[in-house]
Amino acid sequence: MKKKVKASLILENGTVFNGNAFGYIKETVGEVVFTTGMTGYQETLTDPSFAGQIVTMTYPLIGNYGINLEDNESDRPYLKGFIVRENCEVPNNWRCEMNLEDFLKQHKVTGLEGIDTRMLTKLLRQNGTMKGIITTRELTKSQIEQKFNTYTNKNAVREVIKDEPYFINGSGTHFAVLDCGIKSGIIRSLANRGCKLSVFPAYTSAEKMLSVDPDAIFLGNGPGDPLDLPEVVETVKELIASGKPILGICLGHQLISLALGCKTERLKFGHHGGNHPVKDLASGTVYITSQNHNFVVSDLTEDVEPTFINVNDGSIEGIKHKKLPIYSVQFHPEANPGPLDTGFLFDRFIKTVEEVKTHAQR
Repeated sequence: MKKKVKASLILENGTVFNGNAFGYIKETVGEVVFTTGMTGYQETLTDPSFAGQIVTMTYPLIGNYGINLEDNESDRPYLKGFIVRENCEVPNNWRCEMNLEDFLKQHKVTGLEGIDTRMLTKLLRQNGTMKGIITTRELTKSQIEQKFNTYTNKNAVREVIKDEPYFINGSGTHFAVLDCGIKSGIIRSLANRGCKLSVFPAYTSAEKMLSVDPDAIFLGNGPGDPLDLPEVVETVKELIASGKPILGICLGHQLISLALGCKTERLKFGHHGGNHPVKDLASGTVYITSQNHNFVVSDLTEDVEPTFINVNDGSIEGIKHKKLPIYSVQFHPEANPGPLDTGFLFDRFIKTVEEVKTHAQR
């Protein structure tokens, strides 16, 4: 039997959880969050929106169906650490290509198992998101303070985006996509609908994006605080001024809102997981959605109205402009890993873009 390596999670309020390290064993510091998905740990690991964070899985047994590389949502994990109650060392699934620990080792991600993840989750819900350190050694008070004081996640978007644009051919609607850490699932959802995609890194100018003559603009998800991206907000303002239809998801939703004069604020412990109910204000229908964000849109301007709200806390989950073809949602219609309730939003928006295009050609 493999020898266990003792490790601890130290939170900035002084709470310590003792467990065992697994994966790539190194000291790491990050923002500790929890996600409520019962499945989809691989998609969670590879979602760029978790960059800079130590992610806690609330479901107790993780790794039981292994890792299948086809299910990655980006080229690699960008999170700082991964916490589980129990790491399954012997997965059982016909699609399994490797186990969870080997995947973490391959990508140099520190894991922590054997702690009471229920207690940790309750602590984060009561006190809010906190910084944390996963370590295998005894740290002095000054060492702990130094690590917390030097931690920053302001450059998370720069860490997850590709260096150069890339293009996906299609015979349908042509989207210029602004990549702030976009999930592969979003790209697949658009490509599977026949869309042509021109994907640009987050700090690309509006002029360059518009030079490909797209039918519409798409702003995807990504990590961090949208207020740390003032240059990108200015770019979005220029894209809005172009008159092109615009759709945003997650961070893209927040960037659109800021560009339209709305505000964003930080949630106490964020929305992470695949069981978040949102209400469509037009139809009254409630959908179960996949979400991953720490910030929400607030204080809408007169030209902007809400389209979805979160049933649990009443926060805004979607907006549209009253006059312009601009729409965005905070949740993830592409799911990955589910649920698939709101995939129709891609079809709805593509239809809107085509209607705008037809009207312009008359």
